[in-house]
Amino acid sequence: MTESVYKVIELIGTSQESWEKAAAAAVERAGKTLRDLRVAEVVKLDLQLDAKGKIEAYRAKLNVSFKFEGD
Repeated sequence: MTESVYKVIELIGTSQESWEKAAAAAVERAGKTLRDLRVAEVVKLDLQLDAKGKIEAYRAKLNVSFKFEGD
């Protein structure tokens, strides 16, 4: 079996509807430029609020791993 190395990056996705859609947006966007995505771990959920305390956006912070193809 060959050895593999994976790189982990941090992403933040946003949605005006839900944390699930915020996380999905981050993974979907990462998938457009990164190959071989393996795991997306939600590490933090928070809300962006306006001046009156109304929710403007749901935010999901994720650690995403993908197979490292470096020299």
